[in-house]
Amino acid sequence: MKVRSPSMVEMHAFLAVCRVKSFKGAAEQLCVTQAAVSKAVQRLEEHLGGVRLFDRNSAGVVLTERGVELSKLIQRPVLALESAFESFGNSLQSRPVRISVIPTLGIQWFLPRLQQLRQVHPDVNIEMRQFRHDEDFTRDDVDFWIEVKRPYRQWPDHVDTRYLLGRELVPVCTPELKARFRKPKDLHSATLLGHTNFPDNWARWFDAAGVPFTPRLGPSFDLTMNLIVAAKSGMGVAVVPACLVQLELTKGELVKPFDTEVSCGRGYFLCRRKDAPHFDAGERFADWLVQQSADDHFHVSI
Repeated sequence: MKVRSPSMVEMHAFLAVCRVKSFKGAAEQLCVTQAAVSKAVQRLEEHLGGVRLFDRNSAGVVLTERGVELSKLIQRPVLALESAFESFGNSLQSRPVRISVIPTLGIQWFLPRLQQLRQVHPDVNIEMRQFRHDEDFTRDDVDFWIEVKRPYRQWPDHVDTRYLLGRELVPVCTPELKARFRKPKDLHSATLLGHTNFPDNWARWFDAAGVPFTPRLGPSFDLTMNLIVAAKSGMGVAVVPACLVQLELTKGELVKPFDTEVSCGRGYFLCRRKDAPHFDAGERFADWLVQQSADDHFHVSI
């Protein structure tokens, strides 16, 4: 269909002059220059085939008959459009932030920090949505995802991603088990708990520690959360992202037998669709989350 209507800029300029009966006053109302208003009205008149919409006299600006006719036709629809977009914008500003978080990070890192978010931004409400493995980021019920970067997978082109934290792996075990180990090579005699999705984690760590590694893993788990629980029970030694065991290390439930850290090359990323509408609560949440991850990385590093 051929578009016959002029631009909204031209119609707003015309209606502003109608309201205040002054090009200067219309410019002040619209926060633009008087020349911009004049040019917009001129373009509108040309668009309508050279119709004159205003007459100027000693009293100011007066609508012509065609100007009055046009004003009656477009005033209500233009105001309705303004109202519609204002309502739409307000709905975006006030709605909750919908987020899907990979489970272990959600339990061990994200959820314990939500009270801090409420203290800083009491009007930002969070709705947790179901996490799906191999997410394609096309759902319209989620604003943000926190996902792990898997080595076999590239981020889709329609998604913006930002690294948060979680690349650093550390070994952890109970204090009782730690007493058995004096040097990294002593871990060869330990039960090494493995991650079924990332079986090379221990090989990476031993390489960073400068110790030859012969693959000989004990029980393996598909979730880091299960690795942490197994390590807390004394089943063996786990190597996990440092950010996921801060609480256990602080409480003394787990300890690091050695301080050697190694990058796993993965980590957790904040993801959102490139075409998703931005809204105030979402932007404040994202800024807060990025700051939390930066603070966490600093504390883990020292």
